[in-house]
Amino acid sequence: MGTCPIRCQSTLTVLENPPEPALQDSITVSLCDYPSFGRTDLIMCVGEQLTIISDDGDFVMVRSTTTGRESYVPTNYTAKVTHRWLFTGIGRYKAEELLMQPNNQSGAFLIRESETSRDCYSLSVLRRTNSSHLDCVKHYRIAHLQNGWVYISPGLTFPSLHRLVEHYSELADGLCCLLTEPCFIQGFDTTREARPIPITVRRPTINWKDISRSVIFRRKRTESDNSLVSEGLRDAITSYLQMTEGCDHSWDT
Repeated sequence: MGTCPIRCQSTLTVLENPPEPALQDSITVSLCDYPSFGRTDLIMCVGEQLTIISDDGDFVMVRSTTTGRESYVPTNYTAKVTHRWLFTGIGRYKAEELLMQPNNQSGAFLIRESETSRDCYSLSVLRRTNSSHLDCVKHYRIAHLQNGWVYISPGLTFPSLHRLVEHYSELADGLCCLLTEPCFIQGFDTTREARPIPITVRRPTINWKDISRSVIFRRKRTESDNSLVSEGLRDAITSYLQMTEGCDHSWDT
C-alpha cells in the first residue's frame, strides 16, 4: 500500500518533441493543363502554383505563375495545399498524375483525403526505379484513433500527421521507400518554408534512486533548470501522492 507505481532505476529514455507547427496559409495548385485541347496557348500547367484573384464559388479567376496569364477556371481544376504536402480536393488518380511529373524524385509524397474511408487520409508515395516503366505510386491509408492519433500500421501511432511525416522521413518502416520531398509544385517559393529543423530533445537515462523529493515537488522551473524530471512527469507523480495521502510512500521498491 502507498507504493509509488514507478519503478526505480528506470532504463527508459525520455523523449520530448517540439510543439506542433502552426497552421500555414494554404496555396492553390493547378490539377490540369488548361485549356486541355491544345487549340490555344496554355493558360496554366498541371502541378503549378496559382494566384487566386477572385473566387466566385464554382469558378475562380487565377493567374498562372508559369505563363503569367489570367483566366476563369472551374474550381475543381484546382486544389488547396497546406504544409506543402496536405492536398484537399484530389483523388487517387490525380495524386498519381501529380507525383509522376518528371520533377519528382523517388520518395516524393503527398497526403490527401481518402476516397473510400470517411475521416481518413491516404499517403501517396512515388517510387522510381532504374527502369522507368516500373515507376509507380503506392498508397497507404492513414487511420484515426478515437483520441485523434493517426497511424498506417496499428503498432506505430503518431499524435499528428506532422509527426507521421517526420517519422517516415527518417525510417521507411514498411513503406516502399523513405519520404524525401513533398510533391513538386511549379512556381512555389521554397524560401517560404525555410525554418529550423525540428529537434527531438533526448534526456539522459534516469536513475530514480538519485532523484530527491525536493526535485519532484519543486513547482517552478527557471530557464536554466535542466532537471532530469520533466514538468509533466513531476505533476503525474505529485497527483498520485496526493491521492494516496497518509500512506507510507517508498521510492525503493
